[in-house]
Amino acid sequence: MQKTSEQYDEVIKTCRDLFEKKMKDYGSAWRILRLPSLTDQIFIKAQRIRSLQENEVRKVDEGERSEFIGIINYSIMALVQLEKGVADQPDLSVEQAVELFDKHATTTKTLMENKNHDYGEAWRDMRVSSLTDLILQKLLRVKQIEDNKGKTLVSEGIDANYQDMVNYAIFAMIHLGVNSKS
Repeated sequence: MQKTSEQYDEVIKTCRDLFEKKMKDYGSAWRILRLPSLTDQIFIKAQRIRSLQENEVRKVDEGERSEFIGIINYSIMALVQLEKGVADQPDLSVEQAVELFDKHATTTKTLMENKNHDYGEAWRDMRVSSLTDLILQKLLRVKQIEDNKGKTLVSEGIDANYQDMVNYAIFAMIHLGVNSKS
């Protein structure tokens, strides 16, 4: 579990660094995005990963790694939007946005540690393609919950699904090698 915690932190650091740089470049323009727009962005990234996994020919020189980073960052943005609501204009400084990123990354890591304890690190025996499929499944669930106006009868809420997507994407990045180019 200690190795997982360290690897998890390494992935989050990579994602956080990119998030902070993009905040400096673009500000918090993402704050105007409604949840279905963020869900669709994550869906596009997951679909691209699946396409990369299934197709031998790549026409864009970017691998799975950058798409998994996108899934993590967009999912954390969605968690921020769930907490704060959608803004009409960019309303967060770089420092405020990074603080919110850290808060949701920490909460999501705690969830991972609790589930990892109960499941005995079963994810280590999973394929990256299976983790991709699980992310896509979570996305389809979120889309259905969004279509149901956020109401569920017996299921966990949207936030838990975004957290699971973060954790599955981090597991995939650990499998791929955090700093590799794939």
